[in-house]
Amino acid sequence: MNNIKNVFSIKDLENLSGIKAHTIRIWEKRYNVLQPMRTDTNIRLYDLASLQKLLNITLLHDYGYKISKISAYPEDQIPVMVREIVSSKSAKNHAITAFKMAMMNFDQELFFNTYNWLTEEKSFKEIFNQVFIPLLEELGLLWQTDTITPAHEHFISYLIKQKVLVNTEKLQTVKPTKLERVFVLSLPMNEIHELGLMYLNYEILLSGHKTVYLGESMPIDNLKDLKKHFESIVFVSYLTVQPERSAIDDYIGQMTDELLDDTTELWYTGWLTQFIDKENLSERVVVFDSIAELVEKI
Repeated sequence: MNNIKNVFSIKDLENLSGIKAHTIRIWEKRYNVLQPMRTDTNIRLYDLASLQKLLNITLLHDYGYKISKISAYPEDQIPVMVREIVSSKSAKNHAITAFKMAMMNFDQELFFNTYNWLTEEKSFKEIFNQVFIPLLEELGLLWQTDTITPAHEHFISYLIKQKVLVNTEKLQTVKPTKLERVFVLSLPMNEIHELGLMYLNYEILLSGHKTVYLGESMPIDNLKDLKKHFESIVFVSYLTVQPERSAIDDYIGQMTDELLDDTTELWYTGWLTQFIDKENLSERVVVFDSIAELVEKI
């Protein structure tokens, strides 16, 4: 098999659908809903079509259809029924499933069709919080369990980034209404996970503030230059994998020493912030547990 996955184990199906492997085996045996391929050693393997079918069956099952009933439908009727449910209900779970399927198939068209369908009833803020954040959290787990490859993750992350950028650009054409402070957004050296920070930039602009977006791998020394340009600055950083856990307190200490004074604040969020020692932080250094918590403080 090449490094782009197109054949899946039953464990992969469990991870992607949320249906336990044991249940999938029962559905297969009793209702013949999937026909796996078998290796020489009798291990089940599934293709993308089987994955798609299982995700569709899972959606119908979530909406109250019994598996015995679903299995009796002709093969081509299942996607039709899914589309009917989706068009009649605000099926957030369907959107996440469709995005996952777009990712597994590297299907840009499915991504855009699903996104456009969501925009008919939701704002971009709602789409990001209700659909993209749960999707990205799930992708993190799928990546850790080897269900998806880095290629899958990069493909879907890039498409989501595009949507953040398009919506951010609309806000950048509007003059800021709150000018008492400027938000400077950057990531530590070697931190390349930019999506969370990009979305924070969107939220801060949406609230009427001015932002300066600097992005990934920004030396602390360079951030000091910004103090020559603006009187009051909130430095915002999103910590996902950098700095190393063991070095995180030293990093916060260095930023505090070099950037913090009466005119600045330091705001941090992201997965790594759980490892910050919060005991002796200055009151001008704020650690947030989530994007939503930070947005509330803006």
